[in-house]
Amino acid sequence: MNRGQNTSIASTMWLTVRSQRPGPEAGAPIHRTLGRGGIRSCLSWSPELPDRHQPLQVPGPGWPEGVGPRGMHCSSGQQAGARASAWMTWCCHSPQAPLPDTYRGPYREDHPNPAVAYASEVKRVVGSAQEKGRKIAAFFAESLPSVGGQIIPPAGYFPEVAGHIRRAGGVFVADEIQVGFGRVGKHFWAFQLQGEDFVPDIVTMGKSIGNGHPVACVATTQAVARAFEATGVEYFNTFGGSPVSCAVGLAVLDVLEKEQLQAHAASVGSFLMELLGQQKAKHPILGDIRGVGLFIGVDLIKDEATRMPATEEADYVVSRLKENYILLSTDGPGRNVLKFKPPMCFSLDNARHVVARLDAILTDMEEKVRSCETLRLQP
Repeated sequence: MNRGQNTSIASTMWLTVRSQRPGPEAGAPIHRTLGRGGIRSCLSWSPELPDRHQPLQVPGPGWPEGVGPRGMHCSSGQQAGARASAWMTWCCHSPQAPLPDTYRGPYREDHPNPAVAYASEVKRVVGSAQEKGRKIAAFFAESLPSVGGQIIPPAGYFPEVAGHIRRAGGVFVADEIQVGFGRVGKHFWAFQLQGEDFVPDIVTMGKSIGNGHPVACVATTQAVARAFEATGVEYFNTFGGSPVSCAVGLAVLDVLEKEQLQAHAASVGSFLMELLGQQKAKHPILGDIRGVGLFIGVDLIKDEATRMPATEEADYVVSRLKENYILLSTDGPGRNVLKFKPPMCFSLDNARHVVARLDAILTDMEEKVRSCETLRLQP
């Protein structure tokens, strides 16, 4: 994935394609060797060379333009294998559909039906794969794309996409790891924002369910569960079934209910959106403020007409906020979207404090910019 393109899926949406041809390439191992500077080389199956493996030189000249070498330490072989597989999908340049971003994407807020338009892009990718004799396994998506820039997909997008995927024989997987468990306020699950009748085939969840403790789980429809059971394969997980993790998860669910944190996220999130909206009228750098509940993105821009990402300014704001003991970071292909995803106990006073600090930092930054412009104009 090229993070420099606005059409990047930005690691939040994957269309998984499986080979129709049996053989070693369908489950071939991924090998890597480590050397100075990180991963030296990889072997993976290439769509262009279906009958053999193609070496991929990871660091150095072999990388796409603008992308540097990367590596990671994993806590288990299972995690390492999953991450390596994801990287190989990226390195092999799998077909992509644009992120359903109505602020920066190809179909924006003035489009008559952006949900159908973006879903048609997924249909195009499905058709392209089928023309090459391949099948569709699954469509993976965060219910609200986070890394992509705190995106709110247009209503109706998921049902349209799910229709295309299911007709092609695949399943729809909703990732609720960052946005589930009442964070969006209106609903317990963020995928419900797409309509009460929409039900994914598989839902993944984690992070919030453990409140810092490592626990995650997967839920499926009965049809998916029965299909898996019919294969005769027994599921095994190194970390599965931990009674301690399950006890933590149950305790978190009790707190969410007793302290009414879903309703709290709705009211505080709405208040925070209102305060940020007032700042937008004051500071031109605030291009778009989008969100629901305690999932909010503030898109910083250099120019309203072009919507050019204000990446450097966003980094400056994050640094200044840190000096004020407020920790947040940026996301999006341009790394210019301030992401507000605080703990669900975040209060009205917390919201007032954060926005007041943001206002002061933006005001100071704008004054410094004006001073520099004045100096340049002087003879």
